Amino acid sequence: MALSGVHEDRGKLRIYESLDELGTDLADYVAELSEASVKERGVFAIALSGGTLISLMGKLCEAPYNKTVDWAKWYIFWVDERVVAKNHADSNYKLAKDGLLSKVPIVPSHVYSINDSVSAEEAANEYEFVIRQLVKTRTVSVSDISDCPKFDLILLGMGPDGHVASLFPDQSVLDEKDEWVTFITNSPKPPPERITFTLPVINSASNVAVVVTGESKAEAVHLAIDSLGPDDPLLPARMVQTTKGKLVWFLDKPAAEQLDGSQFSK
Repeated sequence: MALSGVHEDRGKLRIYESLDELGTDLADYVAELSEASVKERGVFAIALSGGTLISLMGKLCEAPYNKTVDWAKWYIFWVDERVVAKNHADSNYKLAKDGLLSKVPIVPSHVYSINDSVSAEEAANEYEFVIRQLVKTRTVSVSDISDCPKFDLILLGMGPDGHVASLFPDQSVLDEKDEWVTFITNSPKPPPERITFTLPVINSASNVAVVVTGESKAEAVHLAIDSLGPDDPLLPARMVQTTKGKLVWFLDKPAAEQLDGSQFSK
């Protein structure tokens, strides 16, 4: 049985006994948002991250979702991407294609991967241009309090250092306010060159889900969610704070073991 709770500042928390249970609930969550978005807007604009997130979304490839989800209305983006060839083992595109996109009837022209044949800076600029065109046609919504795109769902993982997307601790890109998509050439994790959505874009989404598993991330989960003192570090994951949308954390028990338990109910 999952534990659930609502943190006054950090969104809704869901904690699962097993990865299987988490994956089932995550598939339900994504399918429900897809249905609601297609009903309201005619499309579902979703941005994916890499890491273990794609494998945890695997139940979407199975019954009933492979038949009930309106896959033709999905438009796929990447919250961050490594500037490597699309068939490279480090490519988030390859990860998503192999683990999800090739197993469901997504329209190929609705999949927006980066240009992997240019520099990180050029790739970020081109990706932002593509998104700006899709905002003009309202394939991607626009925030009603800024000019930022408003994705229907942004899915994030989190590293043991508290990074989300390719926004790592203590990097200047955390302060970026004007660009929608930026780049780094010095990622603490290889490969070094990456593009990434900026915090204003992430925080403008209608829905943001942060999916975190494993005890190696328990301290970062605590620092990202619990009430902290002034001397605690400000992790990128803690800077994910939707302006008007909904924020949900999907956690397994090992990742949640350091959380203040007073905010949960079964």
